[in-house]
Amino acid sequence: MKIDTITTLGELKAAGYLSKSIKDELRNNLREKIKSGKPVFEGVHGFENTVIPELERAILSRHNINLLGLRGQAKTRLARLMIELLDEYMPIVGGSEINDDPLKPISRFAKDLIATEGDKTSIHWVHRSERFFEKLATPDVTVADLIGDVDPIKAANLKLSYADDRVIHFGMIPRANRCIFVINELPDLQARIQVALFNILQEGDIQIRGFKLRMPLDMQFVFTANPEDFTNRGSIVTPLKDRIGSQILTHYPETIKIARTITEQEAKLDLLQSDAVYVPSLAKDLLEQISFEARESEYIDNKSGVSARMSITAFENLLSTAERRALKSGIDKTSVRLSDFMGIIPAITGKVELVYEGEQEGAAVVAQHLIGDAIHTFFPAYFPKIEKLEKQDEKTAYSDLIEWFFTESGFELLDDCSDEEYKTILDAITPLSILIKKYQPQLAKEDVYFMKEFILWALVEYHKLSKDRISQGYQFSDMYGNYINKL
Repeated sequence: MKIDTITTLGELKAAGYLSKSIKDELRNNLREKIKSGKPVFEGVHGFENTVIPELERAILSRHNINLLGLRGQAKTRLARLMIELLDEYMPIVGGSEINDDPLKPISRFAKDLIATEGDKTSIHWVHRSERFFEKLATPDVTVADLIGDVDPIKAANLKLSYADDRVIHFGMIPRANRCIFVINELPDLQARIQVALFNILQEGDIQIRGFKLRMPLDMQFVFTANPEDFTNRGSIVTPLKDRIGSQILTHYPETIKIARTITEQEAKLDLLQSDAVYVPSLAKDLLEQISFEARESEYIDNKSGVSARMSITAFENLLSTAERRALKSGIDKTSVRLSDFMGIIPAITGKVELVYEGEQEGAAVVAQHLIGDAIHTFFPAYFPKIEKLEKQDEKTAYSDLIEWFFTESGFELLDDCSDEEYKTILDAITPLSILIKKYQPQLAKEDVYFMKEFILWALVEYHKLSKDRISQGYQFSDMYGNYINKL
């Protein structure tokens, strides 16, 4: 249908336009996408076999939907992507506040206009990008905001009674007629406001200031909720929950690979940053493992969740830390170091809810624990496992390295040392090169120095070496020498 040639109701009828509800519109377009094999929710990863099939079934069933999950689980992203299942353009009665269907008008304005103008009634076209409305549920939201209220100025100007529906100022929901309407964090909405949604979801009745107005709105509602809110802030009242067709549980990425894909897709980097900083694959994996460790940590409130946004912002901070060092050194290119991970601590501390034990430790200390836990978890996948108990005088894969520290009394690795100094310091520790050559012979040349530093940090986590923070970097030494120095 060529919309640029259709400007009146008569032309719309002649073109054979048929009215259909938004739920049928979504359903029909979803059917076509599924049959064609095209991806329905592009850019959402890890939900292919869990959330997305359930969401597609709900749309095919013409259900209003509640997406239930912890923060940072792409609930709003899924709702916004439903726009792509709408027809590209939708006709409305020209001048209608509530997107009246020209063939099935529901407002007094549209009905009176069509009765007067007939087939000459003006038709406007609305693009699908304009058919998405979103409201964050907060305690200050009122019925007037969502449903509407009587406008006394309009009543006075038109010389009409308050009981006349022409004096109503419509709220967000009527104005979103024939659109997708999302209410985020539904449990935060006061119970009396939730009650006001009952009839809209079921019968299409609106009640404003005691005046019942029959207005069968055509809506696709999508609600989002966090399970934590059910205990801490509020709940979804049972009759409203009963009127929501499908409740779909979301979840966090289940593998490092999926988590990496999300982070790399969502991180806001410019070309200068991407070109200037090389990030080893192990560094990307470690970054994602930090979030996995946080979701299991005894210091963090698991019910609150750890958003995927933590990994995204941490990745941005990681590259910025390396970029800053390169700028100070006057070089164009550098590589991420493991010590750069200290630069991601601000991205972690603001994104986790600590339990009492975590508050006692402090957010920054908890963040450092998480980085250490991620290193501890990954190390056995690359090098021989370090046993807690070892026989005295028994030689292990790490004996020569530990002996080097005992003999050389350790070294200092400064935060802003140049790449040449960094490489010279690590190359001086010859047992590191031997370990990598023996256990990681296929390692890419550009990843070697990150791996060397990874070994040192891992030995600290396994209590084989000591690491102390100094004013401008880290000091690595053997456990006994460090103990004696402290005495």
